[in-house]
Formats: sequence, C-alpha cells, structure tokens
Amino acid sequence: MTAKRPPDLDGTPSTSASAGSATSGSNAGSASGSGTRRALARARDGKTLDLAETAVLLRARGADLDALLAYASRVRDAGLEAAGRPGVVTYSRKVFIPLTRLCRDRCGYCTFATAPHRLPAAFLSPDEVLEIARQGAAMGCKEALFTLGDRPEDRWHQAREWLDAHGYDDTLSYVRAMAIRVLEETGLLPHLNPGVLTWRNLQRLKPVAPSMGMMLETTSRRLFTEKGEAHYGSPDKDPAVRLRVLEDAGRSSVPFTTGLLIGIGETIEERAESIFAIRRVAREYGGVQEVIVQNFRAKPDTAMRGMPDADLHELAATIAVTRLVLGPKVRVQAPPNLIGEEYALMLRAGVDDWGGVSPLTPDHVNPERPWPQIDDLAARTAAAGFTLRERLTIYPEYVLAGEPWLDPRLAGHVAALADPATGLAREGAVPRGRPWQEPDGGLGGLVTGGRADLHTAVDAEGRASDRRDDFDSVYGDWDALRERLPGGGGPTSPADGSSSGHPYGREGGREGGRVDGGVREALRRAETDPARLTDEQAVALLGLAGDQTGAGADDAGLDELCRIADGLRREAVGDDVTYVVNRNINFTNVCYTGCRFCAFAQRRTDADAYTLSLGEVADRAREAWDAGATEVCMQGGIHPDLPGTAYFDIARAVKERCPEIHVHAFSPMEVVNGASRTNLSVEEWLHAAREAGVDSLPGTAAEILDDDVRWVLTKGKLPTREWVEVITTAHRVGIPTTSTMMYGHVDTHEHWVRHIRLIRSIQEETGGFSEFVPLPFVHHSAPIYLAGIARPGPTARENRAVHALARIMLHGAIRNIQCSWVKLRDDLCRDVLAGGVNDLGGTLMEETISRMAGSENGSYKTISEIEAMVAPTGRPLRQRTTAYGRPSEERTAAARRSDGVCGSVRRPLLTVTPAPARTAPTPTPAPTPAAGSGPETVVSG
Repeated sequence: MTAKRPPDLDGTPSTSASAGSATSGSNAGSASGSGTRRALARARDGKTLDLAETAVLLRARGADLDALLAYASRVRDAGLEAAGRPGVVTYSRKVFIPLTRLCRDRCGYCTFATAPHRLPAAFLSPDEVLEIARQGAAMGCKEALFTLGDRPEDRWHQAREWLDAHGYDDTLSYVRAMAIRVLEETGLLPHLNPGVLTWRNLQRLKPVAPSMGMMLETTSRRLFTEKGEAHYGSPDKDPAVRLRVLEDAGRSSVPFTTGLLIGIGETIEERAESIFAIRRVAREYGGVQEVIVQNFRAKPDTAMRGMPDADLHELAATIAVTRLVLGPKVRVQAPPNLIGEEYALMLRAGVDDWGGVSPLTPDHVNPERPWPQIDDLAARTAAAGFTLRERLTIYPEYVLAGEPWLDPRLAGHVAALADPATGLAREGAVPRGRPWQEPDGGLGGLVTGGRADLHTAVDAEGRASDRRDDFDSVYGDWDALRERLPGGGGPTSPADGSSSGHPYGREGGREGGRVDGGVREALRRAETDPARLTDEQAVALLGLAGDQTGAGADDAGLDELCRIADGLRREAVGDDVTYVVNRNINFTNVCYTGCRFCAFAQRRTDADAYTLSLGEVADRAREAWDAGATEVCMQGGIHPDLPGTAYFDIARAVKERCPEIHVHAFSPMEVVNGASRTNLSVEEWLHAAREAGVDSLPGTAAEILDDDVRWVLTKGKLPTREWVEVITTAHRVGIPTTSTMMYGHVDTHEHWVRHIRLIRSIQEETGGFSEFVPLPFVHHSAPIYLAGIARPGPTARENRAVHALARIMLHGAIRNIQCSWVKLRDDLCRDVLAGGVNDLGGTLMEETISRMAGSENGSYKTISEIEAMVAPTGRPLRQRTTAYGRPSEERTAAARRSDGVCGSVRRPLLTVTPAPARTAPTPTPAPTPAAGSGPETVVSG
C-alpha cells in the first residue's frame, strides 16, 4: 500500500505543541482569511455551522486555533453544567479482552488483526477470558472491553473450526456467551466492540451488554473503493454499512460509542462530512453516548507504516470542531495514550472524557502506547482545572434514564456499581458476580396490573392522555426526522396547507376532464390481464383517487377500477362476504420500541399501561370460546421484562384452556424479539412456537415494506429484510400467515404499489398467505401525526383505490382481500365490498390498538351489526374459520347465542376524542379536512 496523506493535511508538521499552547505550530500568528473569521464569529455566537464552515475551521492553526478551542471549551462546559457535573472529566476503569485477533478485513493501518499461525488459538478460551476479568475486578475495574475482528469465520477456516468444536454457531454467539459469563462470575460490565452488527445482532446482544461501540472512522468511500487506500479490501469498512450500524443501534436504544480516525488519507472535506454524519445519527436517535476522536499513529509491519502521524494540532482542531458541531450533550473523547504530553491541549479543545484506561491490560490496538497511570491522569486533569471521576461503560445519562436504554436483565448489575444520584461509578463499589437471568418467572410470574380493563374502558372512558409523557424523547428527534422527508418538511408541502402538486403519485387520470390514454390502457390491462399490470400503470390507477384534498380525482375512472376489481373478486371467491368470530387479546401495551405511528404503546409507569397475567389471558380465551369464537388473535408490546419464552407460555396456556381454538399470534416483530432473547434462530423459535400451540401468525408489523419509509414511521421496528425472513421462514416450516399494509401517513402511491408487489412475490414463492389486509392509518392520537409529520390518513377515494388495486395486483395469488371495519366506517366498508373485498375480518370482541389511536368504530362488532352492515349490498354473509373453512355447527350455534361477542366486553360506545394536547415543543399538525366535505373527506384511519 502506498497511501499518502492528502495535500491539505500536510501543512502542519508532525511535532507536538508545547505547554498545551496551540500557538506553537508553524501557522502561529498567521493572518486569518475572511472565511475563517466568518466561521469563527459564527462559532463564537453559537450559530449552527454548515459543512463549508466546518471544513474551514478544521484547518485553523495558531491564533485561530486558540480562538476555536476557547469556543469549543465553552460549549463543553455548558454541557457539563447542564448534566449536573460541572468541571468533571470522566474515564472508565477497564480491562481489555481481545476475544479474537482474527478478522476478515485488511485495513492498511491495523496491527491488531493477525493470521492464525501467529496465535496459540483462534479465540481466547473461556478460562482465559474469565482470568482477565477476575484480575481486573480485583484491581477495581468495572468495564470489560470485548474487542475482536469482524466475522473471522468468513475468512479463516481455523476460526470456523474452533467455533464448531466449542459448540458456537458464530463469533457473536461466543461473544454473547462470554459476556454472560463475565457478568455472572465477575460483575464487570461488558462493552462490546465486535465490528459491524445487523439490527438483529443488536437485539441478541443488548440484553448482555450495557453499551456497545464501533468506530465510524470516516465516511470517505474513496478510501474504501480505491486500491492502495486504507480500507480497500475490507468489506466491513464500507461507510454506508457502518452508518447503518450506528442507525440500527439508535433504533434499538443501545448506548453506542463511535468516532473518527483522522489522518488515514481522508481530506478535510471528507472529515467534515464524517462529523456531520455522526451528528445526524446522534440527533435523530439520541443513542451516541460518546464520540472518540483518534489520531492515526503509524505502526511497523503495516501497509501504512510510512505515513506520517496525524499532528496533534490537527487533532485538537478536529476535537474542537466535533464539539461545536455535535453540541453540548454528546461526550467527546481523546485516547490519553495517543496524545503524548498534550492533555491540556485536548481539554482546551473540548474533550470531557478520557475513555477506558486499564491498570492491567495493554491497549491491544495500539500496543506501543501504554495507558497512563490513573493517578497521573487525575493529576494532569486537575492541572487543567478539572476533576477526574470514574464512570461506567454506559454513560451516566443512560444509567439515570433506564428503560429503554438499559435492558432489565442488566439493571441489577449496573445498579450495583452506579451512584444512583449521578449515574457515575459509585465510589467504593466492588464488582461481584451476580446471576444474569430472565426477569423472575417470565410471564407466569407477572400479575395482571395497570389499566387492565383498557379493552372496555377505552370505549366507556377513553384514553387517560393523548400522548405518552416521554413524547419528546422516546421517538427520537422530531426535527431531525423531518429531514428524512422530501423537502425536509412534512408530507404536504406548502405551509398554508394548499396543494402544490401531488406528493402521493400522479394527479389523477384526466386530461381536460377525460381519462387519459395511459390510464385507459391500465384499466384495460387490469381487466384482461391483471398479472401483467406494470408498476407505472398501478400508480396511474391509484392516481384516479386524486391527492389528499381531492384534486385530480376522477370518480368515473375510480368507479371503473372498482368494477374491474369486483369482477376479479367474483371470479376468485364468489359473492360470499365472510367474517370470523374471534377475540383479540393484547396481553400488554408496555413497549419501548418507539414506533412513531403507534398510540397503543405505553411506558410501564403511564396511566394507560397494563399487563395481563398468564391466567388472565387464558381466562379471556375461554370466555371467547364460550361465546362461539374459533380464533384468538394475540399480540402485545415488546415489554422489556418478557423473556423470549413467554410467547410459548401464552400459547400453551390458551391451548390448555381451549384445546380446539385456533391460536393466531405474534407478529414478526415479536418473533424476532423472542428469537433474540432466547438466542435461537428464527426457524428454531418458530418450530418451538408451533409445538407450544401457535397455529398461524398475523402478518402485521409490515406497515410499508420500504426501509426509507419505515425509518420515518418507526424507530426500532424490524427492517423490511427481517420481516420478509420471518414470514418466509414461517411459511417454510408450515405456519401460515396473513399479510398487511398500513398506508396513508408518510408514504406515497409508489410505495403502496411496491409493497403489494413484494407481497405477491412472496406468495408466489411460498403460498403461505391466507389474505391481504389493507390497514388505513388512524391518525388522531398517533405520535407522528401529533408531531406534524404524517398526514391525517388516506382519503375515502384512496381507500377505495387501494382495496381495488390490491385485488387486481394479487389476483391469482391471494384469494382473500379483507377490509378493516375498525378503521373504516360502515359505508366505506360497503364501498370497498363493491370494489374487490370479500372479507370483513372478525368480531374482535376487544380491539384496543386502533381505538387508542382514535378510531371511532368501536372495539367489537356483533354478528347482527355485521349483518346490518352487509345487508344493503345484497350479498350473502357467511361465518368462516381462520383458514376460510366453515365452522362446525356447534361453533356456529354458540356464536349465534352470544351474537359473536362475549357479554363482559359489551359497553356503551364512547367516541374516543383525544385529550387536549399539552403544550409541547412540537409543530401543529396540518388540519384535517372538515367532515362532510365530500368524497375526498379524510376518514379516521
């Protein structure tokens, strides 16, 4: 490798400054350019810096650098004051556990990664790991830093053979197992640095580690793609991949460490872009607990041994700019063993943390640079006017916040070492091993608690509040979220709410009042050869609904679309309208996933929060059976206390009480949660679920199967790829599922078409979908609507168009198209029944999720009410089973006696109106069109 430092980084000699003064560099006393003066003035005044100004300040030297450091120090000091620890600089007393030095990457500067023949074994043994941890605990360490190469088994057969011989599926399984051993046998808190992690990897590891980390290093693709550069030939150093890890960690509420490695060949502009990339993730998710700014040091026996070290003035400027760009809340660190004698300089630059310092183990990544003695570090920190305090691997802010940042399985371990007032390490705390286990007793150990009558009270009394108390934090930063939307604003662009173009697809299908030729051809194709309808034609057909104000709508064309869909419905399933007698049982609404559309999820301390015991779940299932139900549909929040086996307990409890009832349970999100917490593969978990009594899965948690939309709509929900894997695996092991699409929020017509197309492709591969259910977005109490980001649901015309298009696009693949009466008025249900729909879902008995969001259509529907709704259509109504068969005469008779709804849930219906919004720093949502304004009136969901 012949990598060279770019010319704009070569202007300052690689010599240390003296006495912590920035003016001793070669540019001392040089006159400032106008751009530098302007950028410094903006930094002085606390104004937001742009990318160009950041690049200018990264070049500051001499007097300009002195001024820059002063402004950065001021921001750091304000952040420490706000955190309640003014003048305190932190560090973590740690041991370094190099679990494996094998790696599949080939970075040009790395001495940590090596080859198998240079090691006694591919991995440290469990005994070696525990010996390091025990020695560290005896010396007062509280952090066990697990560092290792990325997926070594992909490159080295020795790594694969070692894992196989010791019974581990992969490196991360060994990491997880060793983290648990360290917790149980020493009490040290693991901080995991295993390299690139997927969203699911993070779910597996979060219960065993209070924090994790991965250096971003740089966003420069040039260093990754060009031969001879630092990251060439290293698949895990793709900047896009690494940024996705940072985002997934934020979505998963993992306190995460990241940082920059400067001087590896990046330009100043590329460095500035890297800082801004970290800022974006830190703002949007709030999970970046610290940013390390590390200077490159050339090492012997590496491809980059001939490159000059990064200059310490350059490091100080980068730290200062990082501080200014990231602001006072993010902790900024410089490794103290890489800065020579320049402690004072780095403190002036704005650091507030020295990172992990070990009294026992060397820095295996920089073995030539020993850690400073902790007493010496304290003295040097004090000489600059600061007090050194020990922290834990998880930063104080996250310790004090608790859930969702700290998994309850680790809460006791952290509490044993933390000062409850400050979140820092408690003075005199001695690490001691304590059991790592699932919360006591699983679901069976929980008692029914909280607002357990919410399934009926939501109709009789309504919500306790229109939003959670942590509205402004649990979902991430609303302002940062808006930047993901087109134009950096809400989905309707002019501020006055007027229509300016059609952000949801084409503007209808008319040219001067008549259907245009492209739409006419799309209608012909839909009727004569629906399988060959193109995506462009499908979008054009959705355009017949117009935009959300009704502009561009073509009612005659929409009627024709619905007529075509209804003909295909008749061809596929006949005229019967079907429904199932069932009961929804949402066993808990405690959830910290942070889905921004969900008004159901609550913190465990919120007034509307509840959890049902295992016995209560079984009791409700039995009550449903006695009322003639053939199915229970069970889903719940991702409660942090629920072990992965709780889902099996729920299914068994219901089957023991009602052996013949169909258990339709657990969304793909719950499947991944269960698999992660049990450390099983998805397939293994699904086999166990089927053995426990699960008969089918709801295909919910789909929302829109496009990650660009999902990451606006949700915070921590599973990515599209994971949803598809769960569904296809379920089909492969013989568990059928439904399929769904929630639409009309921050999505577009194109997204709807692509989603339906993906559903069809899965069905053609597996044949495992029983039905497709379009779910209109219910907006009233949805957080993303209250924050002014989402629109107020689809229009009546769009609902008609979506159901009709679903019938057309899925013709020949999925026979049953269902509408949700919970989300649509009775008249709209009749409209979509005339446009391709053949099924109305279930009597439900208790429907809490949509009602909490503000749906005004009730929590249950009796058979008599369903009959009254369908009667005007003239079509026959038939009760069905989950699999669309006919129930037994005994079940039908029982359902008739109860009218399809158990007596305990029948209450007078209350129109659920959101409670008055509290004053909050969030924009006012766009107004909902007035009721009765015509066919384009927005419906409640």
